[in-house]
Amino acid sequence: MTAAKVELGRYLFYDKRMSGNGTQSCASCHVQKYAFADQKPRGEGSTGERHARGSMSLVNVAYAQTLTWIEQGLHSLEEQARVPMFGTHPIELGMDAKGENFLAVMRADPVYKKLFGTNEITIDNAIKAIACFERSIVSARAPYDRYHFDRDDTALSAAAKKGEELFFSQPFACFRCHGGANFTGRPEDEKGFKPPTLRNIVVTAPYMHDGSVATLEQAVGHQNPEMTAAQRASIVEFLRTLTDEAALNDPKLGKP
Repeated sequence: MTAAKVELGRYLFYDKRMSGNGTQSCASCHVQKYAFADQKPRGEGSTGERHARGSMSLVNVAYAQTLTWIEQGLHSLEEQARVPMFGTHPIELGMDAKGENFLAVMRADPVYKKLFGTNEITIDNAIKAIACFERSIVSARAPYDRYHFDRDDTALSAAAKKGEELFFSQPFACFRCHGGANFTGRPEDEKGFKPPTLRNIVVTAPYMHDGSVATLEQAVGHQNPEMTAAQRASIVEFLRTLTDEAALNDPKLGKP
């Protein structure tokens, strides 16, 4: 990780010339203001092909133990980046098999010549830079963080504090699937879906792997239909405190 490599990765992340038809970039499906996810029920590739699952948030992806919705053996961002770039089932960016077209674009672009510096302009080095940029997408400045780590007692409302108690209590035990600092988990087996991060969950509707649940209130109720309306409202209020406006608007993570 270097500042120069992250900056190169940022340019690549937002460059639509990476796709086979010049219509999409990584940022087309991973939009900053939506916590580097999007608001479509399911992803759509550069050719318009609709995917089986929605785009996952990239916030704090550097700390993820597994990548994508299901366990595919992809445990590094460099490995994972090749899937949207070169995959054909489904087509996402739709690059040619060796990336030669985009390689020619980078080698002819004076901006990329400057950003690569003395490093060779190759697809492999481009992938490494994109992964470095993705690792820089960190969310840790939400009201929840200010309350717990900055000791700001005013950061959470009374309703949110009650919601946190319920989130970590029995019988709800939301934390069993959405645990740790990133409020996420990993698929239990290759057929199970990974519990996505709850950080910035307010801006990542619709919910579930296929976007089948429209609102956050419905998503909470879907997980535990036995809770009361008041309990559901408190948990939703707590989840709202996981929104990091600073990360969603940080120009260092935005389009160059």
